[in-house]
Amino acid sequence: MTLTITGKGLTIDQIEAVARRDEKVELHPEAVERLKACRAFVEERIVAKEIMYGVNTGIGEFSEVVLTDDQVKQFQRYLIYNHAAGIGEPVPIDQVRAAMLLRVNVHANGHSACRPVITQTLIDMLNKGVTPVVCQKGSVGACGDLAPMSQIALLMLGEGEAFYQGERLPGDKAMAKAGIPVPGLKARDGLATINGSNLTNAIGCLIVYDTERWFKQAEIAAAMTLEALKANMKPYDPRLHQLRGFQGAVTSAENIRKVIEGSDLLTGKEKTKVQDAYSMRSSPQVIGAARDQLRWTRSQLEIEANGVGDNPIFLPQDHVVLTGANFQGTPVSLPLDSLGGAITMVCVLSERRLNRLTNPALSVGLPAFLTKGAGMFSGLMLSQYTADMQIVEQRILSAPAFTQSIPAAADQEDFVSMGMNSAMKTRQICDVASGVLGIEYMAAAQALDFREYQPGKGTMAAKNVIRKHVEFLDVDRPLYPDHNVMQALVESRDILTAVENEIGELKTY
Repeated sequence: MTLTITGKGLTIDQIEAVARRDEKVELHPEAVERLKACRAFVEERIVAKEIMYGVNTGIGEFSEVVLTDDQVKQFQRYLIYNHAAGIGEPVPIDQVRAAMLLRVNVHANGHSACRPVITQTLIDMLNKGVTPVVCQKGSVGACGDLAPMSQIALLMLGEGEAFYQGERLPGDKAMAKAGIPVPGLKARDGLATINGSNLTNAIGCLIVYDTERWFKQAEIAAAMTLEALKANMKPYDPRLHQLRGFQGAVTSAENIRKVIEGSDLLTGKEKTKVQDAYSMRSSPQVIGAARDQLRWTRSQLEIEANGVGDNPIFLPQDHVVLTGANFQGTPVSLPLDSLGGAITMVCVLSERRLNRLTNPALSVGLPAFLTKGAGMFSGLMLSQYTADMQIVEQRILSAPAFTQSIPAAADQEDFVSMGMNSAMKTRQICDVASGVLGIEYMAAAQALDFREYQPGKGTMAAKNVIRKHVEFLDVDRPLYPDHNVMQALVESRDILTAVENEIGELKTY
């Protein structure tokens, strides 16, 4: 399939398909016409010597410096040079590809005023697999992600570096091997390539895509643990949550109950407590609240993906150039930071259920630390340590970045979003979450092997996948291989696939 870019309607799922699965991209003919019209408009203004920020003026603190005609011709090159000032390891390829796609979609709205060849070059790079090398650190999230996007723009000059067919190459060689002409940068082209929170939003969109599927896995893990702890299933009746009215909780309760369908816990064959601990019976409310936050984050990021984040913004139909701050990353950094906290919260809940599985005073008859030889063997005692350490890492990372503004550019840019920090640390929280959840999965499978009643169909499907990768812990063995295998298993979503193949698709929202 080929994704046709119009400037509107771009979804997170489409972004993921281009970023990770190399779906091809093309511009809609109407978008091409908008690009041409906007470029003609700005060229008229250049000839008329109208003062336009970043076109024939300096930028930031130098916005009042008007450039000569000769300087205008060279300015975009030096703009990119001085902004390509990042540091650190390369950003993962899928994130850079997503950022390039988002920039193309901004251009397609017809308000960025770059030459159409610039937009088409970005598309050609996506379609032919040329991915600029971009340092992870350097953006403060206003005037957009200038440092990383400038490393993308260097390719427009035949400079910088790029990954191509598994190699890291100089930019000009990568472009030549892919058969992509180097367009150069003329007036406005450079700033039109780097404006906006493109990389922050790109990372965020991929986080949302992954988290939507991780929350389903969190509910499967919860269901397995609830079965192992002989939970009273009344708190998971969707009618209970419908009466309160939070959609996330309704969805979460329905998913958990669906996984457990067919269990003896639902038939009354197994005796249960009148009321379980909060970490058990409030799982739908907690995961549900995280789901509601995730829904808002998706909405914000998709608005940004289809909006115009430039400065200035060119309105050819109105014959107006507007200077503003649509590059400001706060509308993205705030929901991303909040999502990181929500993921951490769900992991804390997971660890509390893990504690009940391993603590003989709380596990409803399960052996201490889920081992038959307690004393001689320690079972999964240390697995909880590993989960706890990871959760502390997540808690540290959950401190918001959006409150951390440090003024820059001689106080011209005196409030910035620090959105890249939000994106990077939320990505890290998301990655760690797979390790935490993997340990609960492993413990729940171990606990279920001690039970003799019939578990739910979804629970059995999940347990069967786990047992293909991690054996029952009969006697103590080094657990780090099991922990790493389980983390990779969560990341692969094989458990989710198996469960949904058995019981049908779980709800996302």
